[in-house]
Formats: sequence, C-alpha cells, structure tokens
Amino acid sequence: MYKDYYKLKARPFQLTPDPRFFFHSRGHNSALAHLCYGLNQEEGFIVVTGEIGAGKTTLVRALLSQLDADKMLAVQLVSTRVGPTAVLRMVANALGLHCGEKISKAGLLERIERILRQHAETGKRVLLVVDEVQNLPLRSIEELRMLSNFEMDGKPLLQSFLIGQQQFRNVLAHESMEQLRQRVIACYHIDPLAPGEVPEYIEHRLQQAGWDGHTLFKKAACTEIYRYTGGIPRRINVLCDRLLLFGFLEQLKTIGADIVQQIATELAYEPLAAGVRAVTEEYAARADSTNAA
Repeated sequence: MYKDYYKLKARPFQLTPDPRFFFHSRGHNSALAHLCYGLNQEEGFIVVTGEIGAGKTTLVRALLSQLDADKMLAVQLVSTRVGPTAVLRMVANALGLHCGEKISKAGLLERIERILRQHAETGKRVLLVVDEVQNLPLRSIEELRMLSNFEMDGKPLLQSFLIGQQQFRNVLAHESMEQLRQRVIACYHIDPLAPGEVPEYIEHRLQQAGWDGHTLFKKAACTEIYRYTGGIPRRINVLCDRLLLFGFLEQLKTIGADIVQQIATELAYEPLAAGVRAVTEEYAARADSTNAA
C-alpha cells in the first residue's frame, strides 16, 4: 500500500529471507567468513547460531546464492522434531531420492551414500544445510554426524552447515555430542545489530527497494527503533513495515521518534535494548571462547 507513496519498487521490510537484502553488519560478516572458511575446508560441520530473527537464514541464502551450481549442490532441511529414520528420509528427499515409508534405515543410508558418490564422481560437492537444528532430538543429530563418515578416495562426500537458535550451543555441550563437537571446524554466534548499525540496516533495505534517498526515518526514530527491537533484524522489519504503513495512512513524509513509540506500543513491544545487551555479552563471551578453540 505504501510503496507508491514513498516511491519504492518493493517492500523493504518483508519478512521472507531474501539474499538481496543481506546486510553486512560486523556480526554477519564474521559469520559469513566462518561459513566461507568452512566451505574451503571441504569437510566437517560449521555451526552458526543466533537469536530468533537474527538473520541466520538470510545469511545462509546469501552465501548459497554465490555458489557455482556446477560445482556445488546445496540441499536444505528445515528441521522439525523428527526421529533418526525420519531425518534420514528428509535428507534423501532433499537429494532427490523419493523413498517410500517402508524403506529401512539401512536402505536409506545405502541410497544416500550411492547418490553422494555419484555427485563426487562428476566433481560436484554436496552441502547439507540444516536450519532450526535446535529442534532435532539428539539421536537425529547423531544420524547427521554419521553421514559425515561417507568418504571416497579419502575425501568426505558430505559437508554440513548447522543453523539454529542459541540453545543449540547447550545441545552441543551434551556429553553424547562429543564426536560431533570434534568435527565442528567453525562455530559462530550472531549477535543483534549494534545501535549504530540500525540506521545503516534500515537505509540498506530501503536502497534495495529503490529508495530515492530522502530522509524517511529521523535519527531519533532510529534510536527508538533500536530501543524497542534490541537490534534484532526481524523485529526491526516488523516495526518498520508498520511505521511505513502508518506514515502512508497519515500522509507523513518522515517518521519521528514519537511515531515509533506509538506504533511499538500498539505492537506490544517492550524496550529490549538493555536486556539484549546483557544477553549479547553473555553469548559473545561463549562465542569468543568457542571460536578461539
């Protein structure tokens, strides 16, 4: 509704992950560097965690959009609470193997290994991306680790990205996950955007949507947006989308701090900045120690 009024070609704050809108914040750049490092190693597991709405999926899609499809096959699972055999069936389906419900676990593994070998013989690497991995039971995660045992000529046939919320770090710490931890070659936790990054993030998304550069969000408005969202991209998107809709309905050319406070209250947003900083410091310390290892 507001696109024409603000002379935009698209909705800048849509919730659907779109690599065109990927914002190179300090944290997201570091996470991207870890993913690229992992890809270059051609083995093991790479783990990226972050708050709900931190931009993990957009980050991964931005990376995948840059891969050479002739050399890399990337398949993605959005995990649910499924058991070991079910998760193997999901992997098989993602690889294009339409396995019936009656096939055994051994049969699934045989077919998965066979198609991985076929891709390797043609010079194509296979990357498995598991999103929302924190939802998987421990036994299902263990099945994913077992897939990393498939090799040909001394090279692994499958590499995996494990993307999840911060509680997945607790899962990794479980005593039964020791063998998986030994195969994690890179691990990074994405923190919320810093206060100074929020106006840059907003302008970046506006630019991708065809913004002409006129002042749309006042500086004080950006400060309030950070205060109510804690720098979490998805919350910023929801709030800014509603702000632009309100601005259109009220025929406003610029959005001020008072409007942010009004709409944030309507959305039942509570100021998050202080709480997010505390969480950020806690998990940043954990991330530093893990990354150093």
